Amino acid sequence: MSWSYRRLIRPLLFLQDSEAIHNRTLRALGAASRAGLARGIARQLYGSQRLPTKVFGLEFPNPVGLAAGMDKLAEAVPIWEALGFGFSELGGITRHAQPGNETPRMFRIIPDEALINRMGFNNPGAETFATALKAWHDRGLWPRHPVGVNLGKSKITPLDQAAADYAHTFRALHGLADFFVVNVSSPNTPNLRKLQDRAALDEILAALKQAEAGIGGGAKPLLVKVAPDLTFDALDEILDLVQSRGLAGIVATNTTITRPTSTDAARLRLYSEAGGMSGRPLKARSTEVIRHLHRQSRGRVPIIGVGGIFDADDAWEKITAGASLIQVYTGMVYEGPSITSGIVHGLAARLAREGHRDLASAVGSESGGSSSLAGAGRGT
Repeated sequence: MSWSYRRLIRPLLFLQDSEAIHNRTLRALGAASRAGLARGIARQLYGSQRLPTKVFGLEFPNPVGLAAGMDKLAEAVPIWEALGFGFSELGGITRHAQPGNETPRMFRIIPDEALINRMGFNNPGAETFATALKAWHDRGLWPRHPVGVNLGKSKITPLDQAAADYAHTFRALHGLADFFVVNVSSPNTPNLRKLQDRAALDEILAALKQAEAGIGGGAKPLLVKVAPDLTFDALDEILDLVQSRGLAGIVATNTTITRPTSTDAARLRLYSEAGGMSGRPLKARSTEVIRHLHRQSRGRVPIIGVGGIFDADDAWEKITAGASLIQVYTGMVYEGPSITSGIVHGLAARLAREGHRDLASAVGSESGGSSSLAGAGRGT
């Protein structure tokens, strides 16, 4: 199935503008999400075998998730489970609706299997997004796998008011999703990455904890998404905050502002575009960050690994470096919808071949740090 996508379908899709075909695909998946027959066919074609794991108190049917950025409108929430994902992360979502940056704002570097985007948190805003989530709940179409929401800062909100901005969105969506990710690492909102500074991030996390205390109804796992461009010292400061604030974990990593070297003029022209780069060129650095965080936390902080995952070998690299779960986005663009079942099948085979009793026992097994706590995760 993956071969036919790469050889027959992908060339036709790649003739079209990257964002345009993304939007058309999401509309089609949204229509399929509302049709029981279509969901059933998707499940038959692309459903994954079970490879269950438990992380931060949630049960995941398999460790392969959909990364944030793919479904920003909650347009196709039920279909991701049918396509074999063990969880999905929607958004990013900001308090205020915003169109994002000017187009074009998404670019393919096909020979390197990379993407560059400068979308800028285009989304309908917290209240409209909450209405969309509630509609899926009310129609009885909510997935059985965990669903997370990626929280961003509105572009019009000053940095010194960021904490209140995040807290508003968190309150609006708290009862409608299973976990939340604080995104302070996108390179596409001006100055957003300054919020990775210890004091600024601590203020945001404190505001979210306070907001949750006021909501009641139980705590939801809360994670922070970090940039791959941070130094290890900066990552250690974030890790300290995650542990002191009792957060559920870390998503590592977001897209990168660095670029690979090339002597090809066409690639250099594309790499000169502003924005965050994802895909194969990010793989090594994201794994390096995962390994560092796992070692520094001694396996006590669960990590969702994302960046350059295209097959089971890539996923295995992330897991043995310290990731309890993994996510794909660019890999799905290049490999097609069968990527999920292929990764899950490959991981199951690798676990058996390496003699691991379960996925948790493989987490961090090649990082040099303790893996005894990584798979079990922590509650919030």
